Amino acid sequence: MKREMSVFPSRVRAATDDPPLARIVLTFVAITFIALFLLLPLFTVFSEALAQGIAAALAALDETDAIAAIKLTLLVAAIAVPMNVVFGLAASWAVAKFDFCGKSFLVTLIDLPFSVSPVVSGLIYVLIFGLQGWFGATLRDWDFKVIFALPGIVLATMFVTFPFVARELVPLMTDQGRDEEEAAVSLGASGWSAFWRVTLPNIKWGLLYGVLLCNARAMGEFGAVSVVSGHIRGLTNTMPLHVEALYNDYQFVGAFAVASLLALLALVTLTLKSILEWRFADEIAASHRH
Repeated sequence: MKREMSVFPSRVRAATDDPPLARIVLTFVAITFIALFLLLPLFTVFSEALAQGIAAALAALDETDAIAAIKLTLLVAAIAVPMNVVFGLAASWAVAKFDFCGKSFLVTLIDLPFSVSPVVSGLIYVLIFGLQGWFGATLRDWDFKVIFALPGIVLATMFVTFPFVARELVPLMTDQGRDEEEAAVSLGASGWSAFWRVTLPNIKWGLLYGVLLCNARAMGEFGAVSVVSGHIRGLTNTMPLHVEALYNDYQFVGAFAVASLLALLALVTLTLKSILEWRFADEIAASHRH
């Protein structure tokens, strides 16, 4: 019996002590997927944009409709992202700090845009705010356009992007609990003061990640915006819609030039995230251990 017990531990290996062949295969599969589905498309986008030289690519970006699409994309993101920050903070605060009837339902609704097609969400806004929709006649009497105008684009973008901030903050605030806020209130701090001095410093990195992801998705959204925009060049075409319009017109250099700008914006977002993780690694780890 003693002999068997002395032999048994030698047969147990660490969970990460995999055979060299398994490591090589898994690493090869990961690198292959990255190369095929990330690096190769990025290389193709930039190479096609520069196919006729950098001057042609810059000229395509300097075209009137392209400038209008870039401005509209930045404007929509500038409106939708702060609105989603407000919603994300309110929703995560309610879920993490309070117990109330319908809490699980609220968490389910936060995940709704992940399961609903963006095209469907765009159609919903058309049914509500279109000329034949629920509020169509009222909006027409007020001479206020939602569909085929900036408000509709903002609403559609907000719908598809509002989970990002909340999904980043809900688990973080739940793990942190309520002790610090309750201690601050017991010492005389108001709820607003406790939020600014206690809660916000503890969630600032999660909030920043949520904002970066939300902004990237807002600028790259296509499906929902395509339904509510009307594809009016120079007015309601965002950058993704402008790429589609140029590609359908066989203006490949212009299409890939705008697409490369979108890719650059995404890479900038990823770079900022990586820099923040490297620069403030200790603080980020401490906030997640909190």
